[in-house]
Amino acid sequence: MKKRILALDYGDSRIGVAVSDALHITAQGICVIKRTKNIEEDIEKIKKYIKEYDTGLVILGHPLNLSGERGTRALVTEEFCDILKEKIDIPVELWDERLSTKEAERALEAGGVNWRKKREVIDMMAAQIILSSYLDYNNNLGGF
Repeated sequence: MKKRILALDYGDSRIGVAVSDALHITAQGICVIKRTKNIEEDIEKIKKYIKEYDTGLVILGHPLNLSGERGTRALVTEEFCDILKEKIDIPVELWDERLSTKEAERALEAGGVNWRKKREVIDMMAAQIILSSYLDYNNNLGGF
């Protein structure tokens, strides 16, 4: 059986987390990690999910500008990616996440979710959308 893939939507105050099924077909949001001032603590929480879900790869949403250029948010995410790569023993890949949060917001609004609940789940849904995009792309290329 294949190891699962964990996706992260890294934000200033929260990290959305999603995981694939063992066949790398579907993505499911699992939680939102509230960030602390201590990056080591945040990474320990991520490690817990890596172990719990028998993960073989981490996908980190890369928030490029619409033009494809790297802005401030992308640079911060790249820095976090480098730190994460040092702290865990599985590969970490950046994956273009342009508009994933907007897509998650639209889905929640269409579902009639109130704004308080939306704030709690938006990052998790964004991670799920990032992972779905990654899975679809790779499955269309012939699989993993």
